[in-house]
Amino acid sequence: MGGHREKDEGAAADTVLLRDVAAGDSAAMAALYDRHAGWLHARLTRRCADPEVVREVLQDTFVTVWRSAGAHRGEEAGGWLWTIAARRLVDARRAQERAARLETTPIDGTRSGYEPAASAPSAEERVLAGLEFGDVGTALDRISPELREVLRATVVDGLTTRETARLLGIPEGTVKSRANRARAELRSALAQLNPSPLGGPA
Repeated sequence: MGGHREKDEGAAADTVLLRDVAAGDSAAMAALYDRHAGWLHARLTRRCADPEVVREVLQDTFVTVWRSAGAHRGEEAGGWLWTIAARRLVDARRAQERAARLETTPIDGTRSGYEPAASAPSAEERVLAGLEFGDVGTALDRISPELREVLRATVVDGLTTRETARLLGIPEGTVKSRANRARAELRSALAQLNPSPLGGPA
């Protein structure tokens, strides 16, 4: 009972803080940061192994909150903040990938014989790879990106269907259908990689 009351009080406090932030109250912004920066940092770190990227994403998240607090419509503040943070992380990764492609592609557009060393797997990739034994990494590579990102959101981050839909910008029904397809494709890919009948139940 007390836990529920504390949670309700925390949600009400967040709503008031966000309303004040929308009105330009920097003290409310500092209070909101103090309440949420710790868990956001921890959760981002589970998805990204680069501490500098995590710091930048966390900063960008609260800059976005400062600019768009008026867009908050009363939903649970934690989920709203995480949606912003996750989108900023996706943006940061895309920027890194573009920069890496530019660095490894000569001006004339041809590929050199040099192939850069593979970057270290992120925290989320290590966790996801550890969900199954054996060839899961290879199997995941065979799943289409839109299915893989749903698996990462729902399995690695533990997001709900609604949060995943918000994170990826797709309808909730699409999240459910993609999650089902992703699991089916993962099982199929693993079966192709390890066709032994003793592989255990799917």
